[in-house]
Amino acid sequence: MVDEDGYFGEGVAARYDADCAEMFAAEAVDPAVTLLAQLAGRGRALELGVGTGRIALPLARRGVPVHGIDLSRAMVARLRAKPGGDDIGVSIGDFATTRVAGRFSVAYLVFNTVMNLTSQQAQVDCFRNVADHLERGGAFVVEVMVPELRKLPPGAQAVPFQTGPTRWAYDVYDVATQAMSSHYVDVVDGRGSFSSTPFRYVWPAELDLMAQLAGLRLRERWGGWAEEPFTGESQRHVSVWEKPVRADG
Repeated sequence: MVDEDGYFGEGVAARYDADCAEMFAAEAVDPAVTLLAQLAGRGRALELGVGTGRIALPLARRGVPVHGIDLSRAMVARLRAKPGGDDIGVSIGDFATTRVAGRFSVAYLVFNTVMNLTSQQAQVDCFRNVADHLERGGAFVVEVMVPELRKLPPGAQAVPFQTGPTRWAYDVYDVATQAMSSHYVDVVDGRGSFSSTPFRYVWPAELDLMAQLAGLRLRERWGGWAEEPFTGESQRHVSVWEKPVRADG
C-alpha cells in the first residue's frame, strides 16, 4: 500500500480523469446512469469506490440521492471540486467493510473496481457489506471485465493493452492465485516512469457464489450497459443481483 489513500493517492488522482477520458465520455457514462437510475427508482444509491464522481455526479443530477464510499481522500477531493460535488455524501474507508447509515435501493461497483479488492475474502466481505445496506428488493450492480486469459499463449503472463509514443501498459496474470497487476510506463520530456497496481481477477460464476453467500440472487447479466447479451465472447459483463423481498428468499 503506497499511502493512506492506497494506490489512488495524489499522483494518480491528479491525472485520473485525463488518463481515463474515454470512460468519462457520454457514450460510456449515460447508459450506466440510465440503468442505475431505473434501479434506484425513488430510493437512494450507494457507490462503492466513488472516486472523482464519474457516475455519482450525473446520477445525482437525475434526482437520485447518492452516497459514496472511497479509501482515497485525494480522489474524493477531486469530486468535491466539481459542480455538485458537495452534494454527494462520502464515507472514507474500505468499501468491503465500511458501513453507512440507512438503506439503499441500489448499490453499484463499476469499471472493474471489484478487482481492487485483492483477496477472495475481501470480495466476499464486499458482497456481504452490500447486502447489509440494501433494502428488500434492492439491487447490487457490478461492471467488471472478463479475465483475458485466452490472450495468454502457453508460458506467457503478460497482456499488453496500451501502446503509444509516451505510454505502454500491460497486465500480468498469475493463473494459480488469480492475482493480476496493471503496469504503466510513461515517458515525459524524455524521462521514463513506472507504476503498477495490484488486482484480483474474478469470474462471473465466482461472483454469483459470493452473491449467494451474501443472500443475494442473480437477476440479470449483460455484456454491457446497453443490455446486450452476455456470451462467451463478451469482454466484460454488467451483472445485477437482488436482495429477496422476503427474508426466506
